[in-house]
Order: sequence, then C-alpha cells, then structure tokens
Amino acid sequence: MKLLAVIIGGAGFVLYGQNLPPGPTPDILEREVEAYRRVLIDFGGLTRYGSDNTELRKRPEVVFIGDDITENWRNFFPGKPYLNRGITRQTAAQLMVRFRQDVIELKPKAVVIQTGANDIARVLGPVSEETIGDFVKTMVELAKAHGIRAVLASATPVCDCFEKQTSRRSVPKILSWNGWLKRYAAQSGSVYLDYYSPLAEGRAFKRDLTADGFLPNDAGYNRMSEAAEKAIAQALAN
Repeated sequence: MKLLAVIIGGAGFVLYGQNLPPGPTPDILEREVEAYRRVLIDFGGLTRYGSDNTELRKRPEVVFIGDDITENWRNFFPGKPYLNRGITRQTAAQLMVRFRQDVIELKPKAVVIQTGANDIARVLGPVSEETIGDFVKTMVELAKAHGIRAVLASATPVCDCFEKQTSRRSVPKILSWNGWLKRYAAQSGSVYLDYYSPLAEGRAFKRDLTADGFLPNDAGYNRMSEAAEKAIAQALAN
C-alpha cells in the first residue's frame, strides 16, 4: 500500500489506503520532455522529412502519413512504391500542418491517413472527436483537390497485456473514433481501412500481435499490410 502526501496552504495531509500507480521512470520523463521540446520548436514536424522529400527521385504511388503506428512499421512494404511519412506522438492537427509538404507535393496516387490515437491519449491536451474529425476532413478535401485518393485507416486496438494502455487510450473512445472514420469515408467517397479487426481479440489487442499493448509487432504489421493492400487496391480502382 502506498501513501499520498498532499500539501494545501502549508498544511500536510496523508491519504491512507490509496493504491497509486507507479510514476514514470526518469528515462520516460526525459523522452517526454524532449518530445515536447520538439513540438515547441517545430509543431508540425516539417523538418523530419523536409530534406528527404527534396531528394526523392521517383514519385511514390502511395504515401502513408500517420503517427507512432506508421513510423514504427518495420519491413514497410518491401519493393512497393510506398512511402512512410509517420512521426511518433503526432496528432491529427500536426499531420494536417505537414500534409502539403509530406503528401501533396509528392504527388502520389493515394494517401493512407492514420491518426487519432494520440488525440485520444491527449498527448497535446484534451480534444473532441469532432475537432479530430475536422482535421481529417481538411486532409481529405486537400487530397481530393489534388487528385489524390484518400484511404482512412482506423485506430488500432490496445490492451493491458504488458503495461497499462487503456487508461490513456480508452477502448470506447477508440471504437467511437473508428465508427466516425467509417461513416465519413462512406460520405466522402474515401476508402475505410480497418486495422482494428485483424488485430483484435474481442475488443482488446491480441497479445501475440503487439509489442507493448499499443504498437503492433512484426506479426501485427503483417496483418495490417494485408488489409492496407486491399484498401489501396480499392482506392486506385475507383
């Protein structure tokens, strides 16, 4: 049992019987501070791929823009003319800021937009589903205006298999967000890419398919690759 000491107006109080979760380690805190420092300097992450984009020799057929799930994709479609433009910890607002640089100016035939998980986790503070949706709508409208087919990827499941994940990204919020994406995809003529179903067991991330309860492992990414290929084929056929 852990004790929590609270000091209010110079008086100290000890709350007994509180089962408090362990705090973040110094390494985690250091990474968090560094991440927020980068946000202050370059909110949209424009410097992450800016130079790489100018050195591209071939136009990609498909650009994947997203957050941790996209950036950490090992064995990313070997041999395919697909480009990974994911940035860890990014939110929908940050994706929108760099959408012109990292998608439109590369002139792909299709874009896979994967976002929402970090908004749900309140990485940059509270944000409503409606606001997240507005950012996605803007990206889809920009893609359409430039003749780029839009594929909207669902949020992936989470589980508490290795560490507590559902307290940051609640299952009901993930399911609600995926429902919004599916409806908007149908409304806007985009393709809905369901990453959730191939990875889930019930409503949780299947333990054998995740590295930490949030990120997929290689087996999880293999399943996502299959779903993505089908969605891309559908988008390019329209």
